[in-house]
Parts: sequence; C-alpha cells; structure tokens
Amino acid sequence: MTDINKEAISLLNDLIQTSKDGEKGFHTSAEDIKNPTVKGFFITRSQECGAAVRKLQAEVRALGGDPEDSSSVGASMHRAWVDLKSAVTGKSDEAILNEVERGEDHALKAYKEALEKATEKNLPSNVVALIQEQLAGTQRNHDQVKEMRNQARAAS
Repeated sequence: MTDINKEAISLLNDLIQTSKDGEKGFHTSAEDIKNPTVKGFFITRSQECGAAVRKLQAEVRALGGDPEDSSSVGASMHRAWVDLKSAVTGKSDEAILNEVERGEDHALKAYKEALEKATEKNLPSNVVALIQEQLAGTQRNHDQVKEMRNQARAAS
C-alpha cells in the first residue's frame, strides 16, 4: 500500500467517525425534539449521515484499508453532555437545536480541515471529490439547523 493510500485511509477514517457522530447525534435529537417538522428533518439527516459513512467506508476499502466502524469517544461524551443539558433545560426545541448546531460546527470544521489536508498532501482526485461532496452536505445541514434554531429562538 502506498503512503498516499495510507494517508487517504487515515483521513477518511477520521471522517467516518465524524459522520457516525452526526448520524447518532441527529437520531438522538430526533427522539427529543417536539416540533414534527424538525423531527423529520433530523431523521432524514441521520439517514443521510449513515449513507455518507457507507460511501466513506467503500472508498477506504477501495484504497485497500479497513474502514472505521465506530463513532469517536468525544462524540459519546458530547451526547452525554447534550442529554444532561437537555434534562436541565427541559429539552426545549431551542436547546436541542443549539446543541445540534454545535455538533454541526464540529463536523464542518473536521471536513474543512480534511479537505485542506487532502489538497496539501495531493491525495487522489476521487478522495478529494468525495470530501468536497460531503463537505457541501455538511454545510447545508449546518445552515439548515442554524435557520431552524433562529426560528425557534424567535418563537420563544
């Protein structure tokens, strides 16, 4: 296996963990949110994160690597914090949306850094394209969550 492939596999495995975190985060948030429209959005986003994970895992396999299959330790701690904070705040939709936005901030940062590294290291164009595609989806998720949060804030 080439060093470039090893570099790409490592980067993609990090994004797999980030996307698994998003999948679980949206799923957990869907369970707690009261607004049915937002609940549906969260369920759809959880499913889309799962699809993103599968695409990343397929690319890792194509590069000759073993794909990551778990979320990050940090995400588990973040979900515990969200649960605690939500319990304290009564799990208001605005509080949940605030936490989901924080999670999306983290995902956006991870994807932007991955794209930067992939470009710097001159990784294969298909790897860069996959990261760009998923970065665009992450940006859309972030922007939509922020808009919903702003609407919830304005309504309260």
